Amino acid sequence: MTTVFEPREPKYQWGMRVRAAIDLINDGSFPEAAPAQILVPAGGLGEIVQVGTHTEANLPIYLVEFSEKLVVGCFEEEITPL
Repeated sequence: MTTVFEPREPKYQWGMRVRAAIDLINDGSFPEAAPAQILVPAGGLGEIVQVGTHTEANLPIYLVEFSEKLVVGCFEEEITPL
């Protein structure tokens, strides 16, 4: 039996400035960084550059640009607006 979750509306919008609420760790999505390496320390500043949906859980996911070469996918619990 497959559980279907209703999509949750995003709290945050494209272009918002945000801060990392926790250390953002490499989950394997960044092959150039070591596994479990801190990509962005808690308190790091960034800007939401895209808002999408995590397809399996129907949760909003935010692509946040923390530096010119570092864009990280974040859940709402991992970022806070400025």
